[in-house]
Amino acid sequence: MTAHDPALPPRPNAATTTYVYDEFDAAFVRERVAEFRGQVERRLAGALTEDEFRPFRLMNGLYLQLHAYMLRVAIPYGALTSRQLRQLAYIADRWDQGYGHFTTRQNLQFNWPKLVDVPDILEALADVDMHAIQTSGNCIRNVTADHFAGVAADEIEDPRATAEFLRQWSSAHSEFSFLPRKFKIAVTGAENDRAAIKAHDIGLRIATDAAGERGYEVIVGGGLGRSPFIGKVLREFLPRDELLAYLEAILRVYNRFGRRDNKYKARIKILVHETGLEDIRAQVEAEFAAMDRAPFAHDSEEFARVAAFFAPPPYEPLPAQSAALEAAEREHADFAAFVAVNVAPHKASGYAIVTVSLKPIGGIPGDATSAQMRVLADVADKFGFGELRVSHEQNIILPHVKKDDLFALWRELDAAGLATANAGLLTDIISCPGLDYCSLATARSIPIAQAISRRFADPERQRLIGRLGIKISGCINACGHHHIGAIGILGLEKKGVESYQITLGGDPTLSASIGELLGPGVSAEEVPDVIENLVDFYLAERQGDERFIDTWRRLGHKRFKESARREGEDGSGI
Repeated sequence: MTAHDPALPPRPNAATTTYVYDEFDAAFVRERVAEFRGQVERRLAGALTEDEFRPFRLMNGLYLQLHAYMLRVAIPYGALTSRQLRQLAYIADRWDQGYGHFTTRQNLQFNWPKLVDVPDILEALADVDMHAIQTSGNCIRNVTADHFAGVAADEIEDPRATAEFLRQWSSAHSEFSFLPRKFKIAVTGAENDRAAIKAHDIGLRIATDAAGERGYEVIVGGGLGRSPFIGKVLREFLPRDELLAYLEAILRVYNRFGRRDNKYKARIKILVHETGLEDIRAQVEAEFAAMDRAPFAHDSEEFARVAAFFAPPPYEPLPAQSAALEAAEREHADFAAFVAVNVAPHKASGYAIVTVSLKPIGGIPGDATSAQMRVLADVADKFGFGELRVSHEQNIILPHVKKDDLFALWRELDAAGLATANAGLLTDIISCPGLDYCSLATARSIPIAQAISRRFADPERQRLIGRLGIKISGCINACGHHHIGAIGILGLEKKGVESYQITLGGDPTLSASIGELLGPGVSAEEVPDVIENLVDFYLAERQGDERFIDTWRRLGHKRFKESARREGEDGSGI
């Protein structure tokens, strides 16, 4: 018996701007739910020990955290419909504690489900074409993409079609379900990288060759964690109809030569680093040349079928300028600040992209209550064709908003506590759950994010500082992406006390870089002071509208390191 929100609207049967599961997809997900229900029943009856049950639950996205189970729900390439978000809100209320946590993998986590209820939760997800398959385990994880996909003004091509093509190829792939380690792929189709493709096992950048043919720049060997690496270009241009075959060649080489004797050295980034890019390239190209291409004969047709789902919505022909928007900005300073920070250019005239920050001052980054989810679903229906996106920065995107509707949208968001004007600013902090939830964490992340957020709460000061990405992880696994933060913070346990290492100069974009260590770790109480010293130095030294990372690159790490050593009255400082 399915369990779902009785107010849930019917499943759409008309063409939409997002992929709609067909009969095969639906049957596959239902079969996995039924299979896992039997495994849960055996575990609860004592027929399976926790060790025996562990691989089954991980294949279905169920973790055992510090205090409870955690279920990680897949949101492929971050695309959500209002119908799906309402169902997530329903699940949060019925089987969890009334909220969900959006992650840096564009997924959503429920932190408090009871094991006995998980099959019903998965059944409810299946009702809206969702699941938790391959959100854990040594397999190809959720494929991520630019959260402005399909609407960005700087876009070459919508990357969602490629991401969905890869989702279908990688789901339950028999050859790649037990890799040496987890495997992550990201896709971008724009001039500016908003998907952090160089920090992934494989990054794909949609490109066009001299003849005008669409294909991909293929980047391999990126990744964070214990040993962070920036990905390297394996192929400068790969024709589209060769994509799946070439990725299979990469995965086969990794599956064959990736280390299985040491999980800390099992990622493809280590294989690329230890073997060398040229040797890896030669092995991949040899595998690619020798493989049977017959299974890929219909890739072009299949890609076209998938891409057809992502046609643009029925935009109205509108002028580029909106008199209503300009008038509202003049009359309402708070709204004008929101537009300046949280609204981005859209490729369709008269429309805008809106980032809804899940980072209220003093809040928990990425958390949304069930009530807020329903508000977001409602405004997506009212102002944006029922479509939303999850960003890897742990925010929600409304991708299709008329400029004329921005003020009405803002008023509804503001009433729900969802109008924080800080997208991309200092308080738009990426943070993992840390030691408050995670069994792998060695320090807390959430309180550090909250303390920094409160210290820099003044919106005018944030706008003065400008774009500055702070990223926080509670352990070396780097789920908070601290290595690629302009300011990165890593929490560690040192002699029974939480200690925080700070790095500078990380960059998640096409000019990607790993941050450099500032100095010895500091206490939790000292972190906001150190950040303040760094920011004050930046403001004193920047030229024009130079970003923090650009000032850091121009002046050098040493100058910033010296500024952070400045001591306060209590002797704090690095």
